[in-house]
Amino acid sequence: MLVQPIDYFLVAWFILAAASTVYVGIDQHRNNPEPAVMKWGFILVTLYMGPVGLLLYVLADKEPRPGEHEDFTRPLWKQGVGSTIHCVAGDATGIILAAVVTATLGLPMWLDLIVEYVSGFAFGLFIFQSLFMKSMMGGSYWENVRKSFLPEFISMNFMMAGMAPVMSFLMMGRDMRAMEPTELLFWGVMSIGVIAGFTLAYPANVWLVARGLKHGLMTQRRQTTGTSSREKSAHQPHGTGHNETSHSGKSSGHQMKTDATTPQVSALGIVSVIALAIGMAAPANWLNLTLSARDVGGVIMPRGMIMGRDTPAEAMRDMAAADPRRVTASYDLSAKGGQELPFRLENGVKVFELRPSVIRWQILPNVAVDAYAYNGQIPGPRIHIRQGDRVRINVTNDLPEETTVHWHGMILPNQMDGPAEITQAPIEPGQTYSYEFTATQHGTYFYHPHAKPDRTQALGLYGALIIDPANPADEIQADHDYVIELQEWLVRDGLTYPAMPMEGGMPNFFTINGKAYPSTDTIHMKVGETLKVRFIGTNNGFVHPMHIHGGPFEVAARDGETLAPSARFLADTINVGPGQRYDVVWKAQRPGKWLIHCHIPHHTTNNNVEEKGGGGLMVIIDVS
Repeated sequence: MLVQPIDYFLVAWFILAAASTVYVGIDQHRNNPEPAVMKWGFILVTLYMGPVGLLLYVLADKEPRPGEHEDFTRPLWKQGVGSTIHCVAGDATGIILAAVVTATLGLPMWLDLIVEYVSGFAFGLFIFQSLFMKSMMGGSYWENVRKSFLPEFISMNFMMAGMAPVMSFLMMGRDMRAMEPTELLFWGVMSIGVIAGFTLAYPANVWLVARGLKHGLMTQRRQTTGTSSREKSAHQPHGTGHNETSHSGKSSGHQMKTDATTPQVSALGIVSVIALAIGMAAPANWLNLTLSARDVGGVIMPRGMIMGRDTPAEAMRDMAAADPRRVTASYDLSAKGGQELPFRLENGVKVFELRPSVIRWQILPNVAVDAYAYNGQIPGPRIHIRQGDRVRINVTNDLPEETTVHWHGMILPNQMDGPAEITQAPIEPGQTYSYEFTATQHGTYFYHPHAKPDRTQALGLYGALIIDPANPADEIQADHDYVIELQEWLVRDGLTYPAMPMEGGMPNFFTINGKAYPSTDTIHMKVGETLKVRFIGTNNGFVHPMHIHGGPFEVAARDGETLAPSARFLADTINVGPGQRYDVVWKAQRPGKWLIHCHIPHHTTNNNVEEKGGGGLMVIIDVS
């Protein structure tokens, strides 16, 4: 599933890479007089570098007209391209194979880089240089290893010096899907890394070819006369344009002379080691290289989140976006949250079913959130019971992570309270846990998770728990009863992140009962009627000063406890903090449209934009 704009670009890139590779493969084997090892070198590099590899092939190696390959490839810069292609084809293959294996095994990034270097160097030296070139260069396999070791070491150092920081910073950036071999982004990073490695290794390869320490591009043709099937080979090992020919099909490649001095070679080797050390170690100043692909699980973090070398994987997973590929159902704007949850009676016990899962929930006509929801509703379904009821709530976890349920403010047995790893083991995905207790209180309460609540509650796991008093006379009387459940959301780049009051986590949308104004409810009343508003701080991060226009209200209950008549007071704004509840009674004294809203203006906007006079935490009372 394509979840970010970069994914669409990567699809296009890999289509171009495949087409480029097919073209280079066909043209090399049909038309270009290159030795087999170089044909495969260009094919592999084009596969890794896409259109960039195709460009290098066309500009540096593709024979423009029959018989012109030797003259066409004579310039030193083209010989350097051939030498670098040969290096990159082998080294990159080893590096990419190692990256896949280490990610699958869950090795930390610092060890991953070391294994990639060893694998790339070994594959390049022992297979692509020594084994594949042996049939052309002559001599024993180990002679080829000995002759190839130093130039391969220098070239590989520069290549890995380019690849390592690119892979580190891009794989361990905001989008950790880049660490997963099953994701397109992983292969996109590999492609960019190979391009960076090629770029850094190229100047060294030009010098190595010019000094006779490495081979550049070569020409290999079949004889055009006689009946022999032997091949005629020509190559320019020094980039000088002078050909050495072996009619037996092998050249005296390892007899090539070099004018490089020992100090020159030593200095280049030392610089290559320094570059390698910087490329491998420098990212540790900014990134936590102790993490592995298994630790972060392909999560995507919000923009602006501060990630340093000591940021733990748990923090990254906690702030990560809800995975849109986990969505099991989508609901349009007409869907309502907080619907009363039905129950069944079993031996006098009211039995409720809660099932948290990942859904897509529309909060505005053009804005939807990928959310965690109970029973496909945001807020979760309202559990409405009576004081003295015995209840059992079966919670079946359909989330991709653990959960529990805490019954906020309730007096109940400790093992029913819900804190993960304190009073109970977390409910793992696919498991069911039953909460059972007797409601000894009455008033306005709510339920929410107590396993990673800063993440899972922020993504939508909350619901009202309304308990009627055993004695109806104890109920706070009003003509209308309306529950307001507050929430904050962070929606960016098509993804939904858990809103948190920290860098990268600040919310940009706000909802009442799962909708943002102007998609919130309108409450209809008549002059003289009363409205009981149950404010519930189901949100995580902010105190919301909730204000009602059109006159003061009476604060009648706080945190589920009904206030004595002498303790009640009038107000027009009440600060509702996370976890707090207030029952207030407002009387409609004049006709018109009166607002209930948060008095922080930013919280009455949608992504900082007002629509039809506001946004976010606003509800209209229409009094006639």
